[in-house]
Amino acid sequence: MPEEEIGVIVKFFAKPSVAALEVTNGSIKPGDVLKYQGHTTDFEEAISSMEVDNEPVQEAKAGDLVGIQVKERVREGDKVYKVVA
Repeated sequence: MPEEEIGVIVKFFAKPSVAALEVTNGSIKPGDVLKYQGHTTDFEEAISSMEVDNEPVQEAKAGDLVGIQVKERVREGDKVYKVVA
């Protein structure tokens, strides 16, 4: 499936398993499938919950710093792609 780069991981919080994602291109919303890719990271997952400043949001656009719950560990600098149908 085609994919477009939408951002980069800036931090990972292990206990809640949340990735801090800086959106650099386009927009994302819950239900979108994201692909996380880095030196040791490579998985896809649909967005189940997304927050900005600890408040749930329905969309994040370029320039936003958003927290996304992830099932696997991600690392600073990992690229994030939106999988488009």
